[in-house]
Amino acid sequence: EVAPRPVVGGVDTHKDLHVAAVVDEHDHVLASQCFATTRQGYRQMLAWMRSFGQLRCIGIEATGTYGAGLLRYMQNAGVEVLEVTTPDKHDRRKRGKNDDLDAQNAAHAAFAGKRTVTPKTRDGMIESLRVLKACRKTAVAARRVALQMIHNTIICAPDDLRDTLRKMTRMQLVRTLAAWRPDLTDYRTVISAYRISLKSLGRRYLELHDEIADLDAMI
Repeated sequence: EVAPRPVVGGVDTHKDLHVAAVVDEHDHVLASQCFATTRQGYRQMLAWMRSFGQLRCIGIEATGTYGAGLLRYMQNAGVEVLEVTTPDKHDRRKRGKNDDLDAQNAAHAAFAGKRTVTPKTRDGMIESLRVLKACRKTAVAARRVALQMIHNTIICAPDDLRDTLRKMTRMQLVRTLAAWRPDLTDYRTVISAYRISLKSLGRRYLELHDEIADLDAMI
């Protein structure tokens, strides 16, 4: 019985569709095809690649973003995955620029071991911590913006309103603003507009503060 020929896959990743290519044992392109960025699409892609022979490995672009789901699927299926870095300018000029050619470039790179690195794992505790820390980082940034907006709004507020908020700690100030009950029907008057805005900012700050505390407990 003749052993199936070895083949190598390459994938140019996108938000909704991935473009895959397969090269043979001589690095000649066999075919290219699009697949949905869903579990069914990943399954179809793997079956399609294996239909050409013994799949040696797959080169995938952007395994940290659009290719993350495909990376997890292929690794769980026992396929060796290489992360393919962006082609250099010479290769782009030589081969052109479109999705089919980018997928073929990824396959060529995986075949030759050029422009490839071992991708970071996208499962387990490391991935869990990474995504939680990324979420916390954006929450901290948003909380900082909310606090700055509170201070800027108070600086511009009418004197009577500003005077009532002096000499408070940050959390005293935020909780005071969040507890206000301004007349929402009176938003056309300046003092009411300021009170409505400051209450909204105070509540936003507290919600983000609680969100960060929850994330800290998990991290």
